[in-house]
Amino acid sequence: MGTDKALVPWQGVPMASRVAAALDEAGCNPVVAIGGDTQALSALGFGVVADSWPGEGPLGGVITALRHLPGAVVMVVSCDLPRLSPDTVRIVLAALGDSEASVPLTDRPEPLCAAWSRAALPALEVAFEQGERSLRGVLDRIQVVHPKVDPQDLTNVNTPRDLRD
Repeated sequence: MGTDKALVPWQGVPMASRVAAALDEAGCNPVVAIGGDTQALSALGFGVVADSWPGEGPLGGVITALRHLPGAVVMVVSCDLPRLSPDTVRIVLAALGDSEASVPLTDRPEPLCAAWSRAALPALEVAFEQGERSLRGVLDRIQVVHPKVDPQDLTNVNTPRDLRD
């Protein structure tokens, strides 16, 4: 994209704000940004938690969220999912049960829209210390459920062309 995707407008609203609205409507509280442009995200009304490992990939962001946010479960969603619905968030959260992660399944696992139990933290930290940075790379190390959701909700925006779709 050439810029911070969180701040890119989709249908006139910054993508991060769209994702936050879906999380908020689904009952997730607080909704905070992990990393990113603190000043710009704060101006949009976000609380921001500094990523403990900026630039090191999404696994570090999930570990940061689990370490710094309250509660036994943290819902982590990428900022580039502007079609995310509150119903999808509710389905993912409800499926978690006693598992360590609820990762929706479309044509593949979608760990950038997942509920993570604090119980997964030790395994995630070990994987990170061993050099893993991918979320898909840790799914075989923890107990995961894969709820089915509407794949349209998890269509991410990666290019300027995607903004027109």
